[in-house]
Amino acid sequence: MMTGMALSLYDTARGAKTPFVPLVAGEVSIYCCGLTVQSAPHLGHIRKEVVFDVLRRWLEASGYRVTLISNITDIDDKILAKASAAGVPWYAWAYANELELHRAYAALGLRPPTYEPRATGHIPEMIELIQQIIDKGHAYVAQDGSGDVYFDVRSWPSYGELSGQRLDEMEPALDADPRGKRDPRDFALWKGYKPSEPSTASWTAPWGRGRPGWHIECSAMAGKYLGDSFDIHGGGIDLKFPHHENELAQSRAAGRGFARYWMHNAWVTAAGEKMSKSLGNGLAVTEVVKQWPARAVRLYLAGPHYRSMVEFSDAALDEAAVALARVDSFVTRAHDVLADTLAPDDEPQARSSRATDHGDGASPTEREDAGAGAGPQPVFPPAFVEALNDDLGTPAALAALHETVRVGNKALDAGDAMATAVALNQVEAMLDVFGLRADDPAWVGQDSASDLTEVVDGLVQAVLDQRAAARQRKDYAAADAIRDQLATLGLTIEDTPQGPRWTR
Repeated sequence: MMTGMALSLYDTARGAKTPFVPLVAGEVSIYCCGLTVQSAPHLGHIRKEVVFDVLRRWLEASGYRVTLISNITDIDDKILAKASAAGVPWYAWAYANELELHRAYAALGLRPPTYEPRATGHIPEMIELIQQIIDKGHAYVAQDGSGDVYFDVRSWPSYGELSGQRLDEMEPALDADPRGKRDPRDFALWKGYKPSEPSTASWTAPWGRGRPGWHIECSAMAGKYLGDSFDIHGGGIDLKFPHHENELAQSRAAGRGFARYWMHNAWVTAAGEKMSKSLGNGLAVTEVVKQWPARAVRLYLAGPHYRSMVEFSDAALDEAAVALARVDSFVTRAHDVLADTLAPDDEPQARSSRATDHGDGASPTEREDAGAGAGPQPVFPPAFVEALNDDLGTPAALAALHETVRVGNKALDAGDAMATAVALNQVEAMLDVFGLRADDPAWVGQDSASDLTEVVDGLVQAVLDQRAAARQRKDYAAADAIRDQLATLGLTIEDTPQGPRWTR
């Protein structure tokens, strides 16, 4: 059982870090706003996915059973416009970009959500929710014959509570023709069919044929899979207003409790500006991982605190790659040494903290969840536990990881196998939480990158074999020349009792 502080999270609605208490003991329900699939995802989009993947892993390591729902918005004004410009059906355009999103998930080792609903698959739930809001007097059908349905913001006194804004200070909602609105800030729950749009992008409703507004989609899907009330709603800070504000208002106006905690991650910026499609500075995930190791890209996104801005730069990604290489070097060395020195049944004493038990008394890997068999209990340094329990403090958690690597390298140098084993256990448990274990199946065999790595490994090993032969015949000048030539290519050669090892 962990000692120290329990989990706290910064709740946007409260404006403060708040102790996290789930609705159901031992379980956590999370809804994250997924991508509007108008184009391929860039690093700014995928940062949210990485943040909530780490949160999910930490909650599971802490003993919770997590349900994570992340939607796909596959019907939207921008999707219709871009598909029309490209001369393809809107649904084909949306699906192509959905596949790109899934490629980005795979490229960065992201676990799929528990479920990933598409908006177009939940039109009946949206119509039902809109009707509930109308029946309670908080929405109306436009009187201009357009078939639009609007949320009446002035009927809901709490409107603005999430973003901290006063209604009279808000800009007009720009999601539909304002002529049918009672107030310019009223937002669309349903958009009437327009002859200029494909008929396939509309559905039958009591107010006339049309399609849902953006905000109602998430409220309906969250309610479908997580119930009227759930624990955490997540998304990028740019969604706080109007999207999340509108979700909250319309859901509670319908009589639902909705989210109990709101988490928002900050942007990835490029040249000081928010990375976005409209600015043209988005870096597609599948392109970035061609330039840097995918695990280094993930570390670059996960390392800064989720509420801090991240500035894109080559130097930052290079630094992440170097830091990860140092960790990998220790893990590889430790495994090599322990394979030679420890008997298979040796059990290192874990001088560290376990994550908290929140339910049935079993640790997350002792419990057979989702068909997983029992395994060794994950162990963490106290500093790592304290960091992640303090609003998912990944910078301090990474500092604990690197400190444990330092201690482990010191144990290796001293020939202390038991201390090395403890450090290795801790390091691999921490890497699991960050989704960065090199031996995780998510990273093995990724596209052609792994094939190329095998080729490079083989070529470097062949050169190292030539160096070893030169040393054996005492031709040290030739051996040094080979080492120096590899150094000019950015490779560092380390001679160990198990043989030479190279790192970049």
